[in-house]
Amino acid sequence: MSSSTLSTTPIQSIRYSRTLFWLVSLHIFIIAISNYLVQIPVGLFGFITTWGAVTFPFIFLITDLTVRIFGQNLARRIIFFAMLPALVISYYFSVVFSDGQFVGHEHLLDFNLFVFRIVVASFSAYVVGQLLDIQVFNKLRQLKTWWIAPLVSTFIGNLVDSFCFFAIAFYKSPDPFMATHWIEIGAMDYLFKIVMGVLIFLPLYGVILAQLQKILAGKEK
Repeated sequence: MSSSTLSTTPIQSIRYSRTLFWLVSLHIFIIAISNYLVQIPVGLFGFITTWGAVTFPFIFLITDLTVRIFGQNLARRIIFFAMLPALVISYYFSVVFSDGQFVGHEHLLDFNLFVFRIVVASFSAYVVGQLLDIQVFNKLRQLKTWWIAPLVSTFIGNLVDSFCFFAIAFYKSPDPFMATHWIEIGAMDYLFKIVMGVLIFLPLYGVILAQLQKILAGKEK
């Protein structure tokens, strides 16, 4: 091993650790805010979805970019480090803030089955959906056409994530509205994520990928 390799190894390790830290933090933030917003229904073109459908697709954007630039091993590490802190934070905010209003920390002393099911559903859907997304994306990212991998992984990953989440969280839920409408809300959630993925996140993915490749190419020169 050359002296130049030895001198750059600590720097590479620091960059890797910083990258991991910021990506994990971003995952935790998106999961936590999405788990809170999924409790708030919203009407869209006569159908019912939730505000969580607006924020959660960012997870797939970040994950796919991570696999593209840093590989699937880092993406899996992000999922491992992010899932438990994100769910604890999700439970906290979902209990102390109800329908957008602060209701007090004393509610943490009472077990909230509705919120707990959302947390468990989020845990299951996040892990299964993200690991599947990484697997699909990693197989397709070798193709010359850059947009095929994020598009296919968006369709498959969001499908598994949406229906896994809504079935676990709201089937026979203590919330009568969500128990009655979870299939409709889950379907609209998925369709809304796909529309956002095609119209917003896919172009955004292309722009960010091009910029990251320029930055990385500049560092290598």
